[in-house]
Amino acid sequence: MSLSEVGERHSVAQQQVQELRERLRERRAQLSDIDLVRYSRQYGCKPVRLNVNEFKCCRTLQGHTGKIYSLDWSYVESTRIVSASQDGRLIVWNAVSSQKTHAIKLACAWVMTAAFSPAGTAVACGGLDNVCSIFHLSSSPDKEGNLPVSRTLMGHKGYLSCCRYVPDHEAHILTSSGDQTCILWDAEANKRIQTFGGDSPSGHNGDIMSVSISTKDSSLFVSGSCDSTAKLWDTRTPARALHTFQGQGGDVNTVQFLPDGRYFGTGSDDGVCRLFDTRTGHELQHYHDQHSTSRGPTNVTSIAFSYSGRLLFAGYTNGNCYVWDTLLAEVITNLGGGMGEGHSSRVSCLGMASDGSALCTGSWDTSLKVWAYAGNRTLR
Repeated sequence: MSLSEVGERHSVAQQQVQELRERLRERRAQLSDIDLVRYSRQYGCKPVRLNVNEFKCCRTLQGHTGKIYSLDWSYVESTRIVSASQDGRLIVWNAVSSQKTHAIKLACAWVMTAAFSPAGTAVACGGLDNVCSIFHLSSSPDKEGNLPVSRTLMGHKGYLSCCRYVPDHEAHILTSSGDQTCILWDAEANKRIQTFGGDSPSGHNGDIMSVSISTKDSSLFVSGSCDSTAKLWDTRTPARALHTFQGQGGDVNTVQFLPDGRYFGTGSDDGVCRLFDTRTGHELQHYHDQHSTSRGPTNVTSIAFSYSGRLLFAGYTNGNCYVWDTLLAEVITNLGGGMGEGHSSRVSCLGMASDGSALCTGSWDTSLKVWAYAGNRTLR
């Protein structure tokens, strides 16, 4: 068979796959008796109103000299944040005082992800070095004043795109990679527990960019990939993904479970956020600004949900940070250009404090911003 014949057959197969996807979407639409917006309006759901005079940027954390790629809040102490930057450092912040408690120099400057351990005693990171490095914050600095690496988890064959600690297990870490796999690690034993994807027929066919672990059932996690899909996995049955969620129009850059653990959101390169139900596999809602200006949303880089899940925060490559009403699919406000206190460049990461008291955004403008209500109100 000639190369041109192979190309023709490949093009025909791609067209058939696209047609099947369209038929699947049409069939799902027929089975959906009502969408989330119509249901919410039908039962008198009132729009969320944010008082922009009370909800504001209360802290700007400055200290990085390179683009910020990732951040994570401490679960135990909701005042601490860890951030990772292309300047080759992890910084642990006190979000209330804006002070830096740790500045950790990394062997590889190309860091893409950072995470706090559940107890807040350690931080993990990774990037283009293909490994997950763990630092215990109570360790003694070396002669040059740098915090030494406590553990190095090696096994991925591609860059490390995301790492997240299992919420109810201090020693277990989940990582995702450009090698199209996720790995669950026992950090204390320095060994791999299980690999997800890879040779599995239900695995991803593109770089995995993000993972999120359910806080209600830590055996469940969702992954988002450059193959335009998200997948639900169970660590107890790793051979196959439980479900594959189609419908995204580009690379899935970010995934995030809602606090209830039954629903999760995605953000992708098509500029759209989507909400899915893990039990039915259906898309419940999508969030796309149809009336955006020249500064309007482009690629979605990161998302976070409020304590109740009613608010969706989405960061974009153009510096916008939209706050969406998840039920009515309406933009409530823009923490980027709309409030005058936003970032001047790409919003690369978002994080909600575990108690719902504050939101933190990180950007390529080298700064982090902490957003909260005056009077310590929770972001419901």
